[in-house]
Amino acid sequence: MTLIKSISGIRGTIGGKPGEGLSPLDIVKFTAAYATWAQQNANKEKITVVVGRDARISGEMVASIVVSTLSGMGCKVVNIGLASTPTTEIAVTEEKADGGIILTASHNPKQWNALKLLNAKGEFLNAEEGAKILELADAEDFNFAKVDDLGTVVEKDYTDTHIQHVLNLDLVDVEAIKKASFSVAIDAVNSVGGIAMPALFKALGIKTIIEINCEPTGHFAHTPEPLPENLVETSAIIKNGNVDVGFVVDPDVDRLAIINEDGSMFNEEYTLVAVADYVLSHTPGNTVSNLSSSRALRDVTEKHGQSYAAGMVGEVNVVAKMRETNAVIGGEGNGGIIYPASHSGRDALVGAALFLTHLAKSGLTCSALRKTYPDYFISKNKIELTPEIDVDGILLKMKEKYAHEEVTTSDGVKIDFAESWVHLRKSNTEPIIRIYAEAKSHQQADNLAKKMIKEIETLV
Repeated sequence: MTLIKSISGIRGTIGGKPGEGLSPLDIVKFTAAYATWAQQNANKEKITVVVGRDARISGEMVASIVVSTLSGMGCKVVNIGLASTPTTEIAVTEEKADGGIILTASHNPKQWNALKLLNAKGEFLNAEEGAKILELADAEDFNFAKVDDLGTVVEKDYTDTHIQHVLNLDLVDVEAIKKASFSVAIDAVNSVGGIAMPALFKALGIKTIIEINCEPTGHFAHTPEPLPENLVETSAIIKNGNVDVGFVVDPDVDRLAIINEDGSMFNEEYTLVAVADYVLSHTPGNTVSNLSSSRALRDVTEKHGQSYAAGMVGEVNVVAKMRETNAVIGGEGNGGIIYPASHSGRDALVGAALFLTHLAKSGLTCSALRKTYPDYFISKNKIELTPEIDVDGILLKMKEKYAHEEVTTSDGVKIDFAESWVHLRKSNTEPIIRIYAEAKSHQQADNLAKKMIKEIETLV
């Protein structure tokens, strides 16, 4: 059993003893700590908190505990039920709430769930705020409301509001998308994307929508992370189905992968590259991605005469870097689009609508559009961690070994070579070290990653 406490929230496997997994007792403790923090942050006891969840099997159980705990803390709860992560973020600001809790373990398998915590702007908490909540939880420093002060619960649906929000964006051209008469496929891995994405495509005027794994049962049809090895069957359906473009989302719909009309992968790193290319062609400005994302975004940004910057991994860090540099578009290479004209959170609905507009206006096929961008290849690898492994010590030794290269240490260790790079960092969401390498070919990227893994293994 696993329980991970980080700036990405409280994440764990369901079952087991308290403190070892995400047990009902842990859910109560962290929810009460969050409510206490939110009350202190708003400087009032009667606060409003939005709760939304993905469709995973444990979701209803976890939601009932979270909603009841918030009510027990005297909060007004706006329970929006099955909702994507970006939908919940938008609901927080629409409700003028004091915060929000998203119940999702994102791309993790079905045995996982998590509490992702939002501030009053509908954005993820920073490290300092997250640390305060962990401190309150560890000390069990919270007071539940007396019977006359118990909170209330109202239930709302925000999916249509979110879709209208997307349609209202200046750079989403509904008429251009309609005129293109696209046939679109969507694989929603049996979670809330199966509710939101087909509804979005209908609102964009797309007549032919092929739904794959769109029943929100929580029984994921394949490993839920939208990586090529998990999408073999989906790619075959698109190749054989006369489909112009295929989209794949993760269980909470903040990551967007694209599949070309011939069944080949557009490559999730290039979701942000393509959307940024379109946005920059209409809105000059800077871009941001994280240290583990492709150099292709830098190249496209500079093609438009603008500046690129890299932030630490993690949505909250990318958003902070985007604010610092006044970026007009940014995100993460895992298919996460952050478009500040909409809101400061990764949003697959926004990403899909902007991409479809770009594809429609380009007049190209999906595969031909992909060929207009520079080719880089990333090899994504990981090493499983055991408690006795000194990750910080390993990273320090790797930094010292490659001190003669361009090394960045703000988030793990990133080593930039002339034609390639490798990024070594401890994951915020799983007990692993991530080893990402990028080069001009798959073979070069794989070889660089394997070389680093071998070097790390000699240090363990």
